[in-house]
Amino acid sequence: MQLNEVKFAENQKEDFYKELRKRVGNYFKENNISRYANANMILKTIFMVSLYVVPFVFLLTFLESTWLVVIMWMLMGFGMAGIGLSVMHDANHSAYSKNKYVNLLVGKVIWMIGGSDVNWRIQHNVLHHTYTNVTGMDEDIQIDPFMRFSPEQKLRRGHRFQFIYAWFLYGMMTLMWATTKDYSQWKRYKDKDLIKTQGLSSRRFLLTLITTKTIYLVLTLGLPLVFSGLPWWGTVLCFSLMHFIAGLTLAAIFQPAHVVPNSTFETPAKDGSVELDWASNQLMNTTNFAPKARIFSWYVGGLNYQIEHHLFPNICHVHYRKISDIVRDTAFEYNLPYYSYKTFFEALSGHTKMLYKLGKYEDAPGIH
Repeated sequence: MQLNEVKFAENQKEDFYKELRKRVGNYFKENNISRYANANMILKTIFMVSLYVVPFVFLLTFLESTWLVVIMWMLMGFGMAGIGLSVMHDANHSAYSKNKYVNLLVGKVIWMIGGSDVNWRIQHNVLHHTYTNVTGMDEDIQIDPFMRFSPEQKLRRGHRFQFIYAWFLYGMMTLMWATTKDYSQWKRYKDKDLIKTQGLSSRRFLLTLITTKTIYLVLTLGLPLVFSGLPWWGTVLCFSLMHFIAGLTLAAIFQPAHVVPNSTFETPAKDGSVELDWASNQLMNTTNFAPKARIFSWYVGGLNYQIEHHLFPNICHVHYRKISDIVRDTAFEYNLPYYSYKTFFEALSGHTKMLYKLGKYEDAPGIH
């Protein structure tokens, strides 16, 4: 089904999002603050990029101890995840700055960690944010045949173990991005005519992919192979370890926000219509977690406030905690849910239970 064929309902809770936007807008106006990045966000950007770059410089130039080199690679993994969660994410949502060129520039830091800002915006902004948990549209829940993330997807025998092996696959996520996934996405998005949504030709985009990924692999893997004190196989293992840490961290933040027992996983009718309106679908299929964990929230780019992020992706994450009370109270006022786990571990548990149900039962009992 094509993008323009899927239509959300327009007559359900039609005043909710209008009123919510008004109240959130008043918050920024009354407090005389910008919805974009502030000084704390800029400091965080410097910290996250440094967490990735400084250990890399150290392992190339100063360290002879094998264990210290391994630790540097591990820190780079957390730096990768930090850049993805707290820096390029806001920029590629045009939430970092009111200047579009600043957003474009900061968004391209994803090149440093082996990704593509263009593919990311298509998969994340165009498909995931617009059609959150909508069957056949949201690529974040389409990893067939390895995973079953929705009751509408085919149940395979191996899925009964997905609640166990999922964590290994999650750890491979960024390594796949850096090597093969972006090329397969380029082909798929070219065939679906989605690349033009980013103002690029498919040929120009492919050239950019080849260039940026070649430079990334030469610098991030090639230089350590030459200058690091580890044998070649040790460097390859550490490179993989870095990606495993980053991939697992990213997945552990994003998956418990959508693939949990309270999610509804809407399926378009034959005519492309979806029963819920867009804002209600976001609330039905998005869950917050650990709202009181300030340090944790700082590292994950405020993405423990996924509800606020999905309803206001163009607001920098440093403001999510402040507007969360407004969002929750307005949702309750309009008899809409506001799902939130008290802790991160409860969210991970909820996601794991959902993987178990989806992998064992055709109709996945307990799923609404």
